[in-house]
Amino acid sequence: MAAGELRMGTAAGRWVLATTVLGSGLAMIDGTVVNVALERIGTDLGAGFTGLQWTVNAYTLTLAALILFGGSLGDHLGRRRVFVIGVAWFALASLACGLAPDIGTLIAARALQGVGGALLTPGSLAIISASFHGPDRAAAVGAWSGLGGIAGAVGPFLGGWLVEWSWRAVFLINIPLAALIIVIALRHVPESRDPESAPGLDLTGTVLAVVGLGGLTYGLTGLGEGGTGPVPLVAVAVGVLALVAFVLVERRSPHPLVPPTLFRNRTFSAANVATVLIYGAMGAVFLLLVLQLQTVAGYPPVAAGAALLPVTALMLAFSARAGALAGRIGPRLPLTLGPLVSAAGLLLLLRVDATTSWLTDLLPAMLVFGAGLTLTVAPLTATVLDSAPDRYAGAASGVNNAVARAAGLLAVAVVPGLAGIAGDDYTDPVAFDAGFRIAMVIGAGLMVAAALAAFTLIRKPSLGEAPAPDGIRVEECLHCPMTGPPLHPTGTPR
Repeated sequence: MAAGELRMGTAAGRWVLATTVLGSGLAMIDGTVVNVALERIGTDLGAGFTGLQWTVNAYTLTLAALILFGGSLGDHLGRRRVFVIGVAWFALASLACGLAPDIGTLIAARALQGVGGALLTPGSLAIISASFHGPDRAAAVGAWSGLGGIAGAVGPFLGGWLVEWSWRAVFLINIPLAALIIVIALRHVPESRDPESAPGLDLTGTVLAVVGLGGLTYGLTGLGEGGTGPVPLVAVAVGVLALVAFVLVERRSPHPLVPPTLFRNRTFSAANVATVLIYGAMGAVFLLLVLQLQTVAGYPPVAAGAALLPVTALMLAFSARAGALAGRIGPRLPLTLGPLVSAAGLLLLLRVDATTSWLTDLLPAMLVFGAGLTLTVAPLTATVLDSAPDRYAGAASGVNNAVARAAGLLAVAVVPGLAGIAGDDYTDPVAFDAGFRIAMVIGAGLMVAAALAAFTLIRKPSLGEAPAPDGIRVEECLHCPMTGPPLHPTGTPR
């Protein structure tokens, strides 16, 4: 059956849905389980904390810098083709990660994993958008959201269980799953392209995005280690100049990755400012919390991973309701209260130490933090989509996704250094505990800043009730993984 003609409830529709859920789940799970494995990775490979930072950031860097390009490439060359290439690339990089003999090899392989993730992630929803139409598309997006959310919930727990056996299994398990996805995609997923996409690819903008984010991340990580030499400062300067050049190139490009017209909308700009602050706090918290639980509280990896389940459960259960509430009363109040509640949850995490009780110390903090994110994430995504013209809905969501991942990337580079965590501190309970407490205060401060930004900059009274393109209502598009907001199913900029 041709693209655009599939129906939910048919065998052909189920195969396409299964492929996209498994593909997005592959990248999503890997983005969360690796944090659980960091302590074992560092111990086994003799890595310092900077090595652990780069194990996370190498993946996020290439994913954030290339995700918009990956979507554009799929529109031009075929969404199924690019999706399959991304899955195969991800699998080969995962094999390299699982066999890495040292931390340098692992970091390089993680960067390659991010490239694969940038190719397959935008393709999953773009394939659904191209394969289904009207009410069937809305139903498919809803099913993708729910099943993808379950994958996000299972990820940290599965990662902890695998790490108990071997941290290498966290990566090697991707290989048989990727093989299954490729077989199903080649046999059952129709090919599609975007005939209305602008000719050409924004290669210059892509290179500048990689250089800009890479330079900033390298330089800020070096400065966080206490480096006083010229190399970190030069790297930061190169990163800033590359990002400035990126903005200039995007303003003149006939096929920009980031349409400049989006940022002329005050609400869109404000929502992305809030995104930087919120996802920056989340990136630092999810990195350091699992290490705190293992290094200081003595939790095994499976228990440390399971600590995040209350947050995911709350978001799965109530994010759609939060999005609908924001549609009725407007986004300003939820986007002000939500980050403040999350900040309170981060301050409660100051009670996590060597004597921590899961029931009386950790669980209340995670429930409060999760409640704040539930109030925040869906309205934030809906605000981004609602503030953009329909023809730029895919571009707006893609930009917000890239902004969120870049914020997490830079936070992981900066916050540990500000908190005084470096070297072998992750193996020293006393030193790491002191740094963790400072980091949680910094995270709470970022959440408060996000609340202030939303309160002062977001003035739009309501998100409106108008349906998104092809009958998909805004609240039906709100798949809210903790690693980043969703990519809108309409694809990439045109």
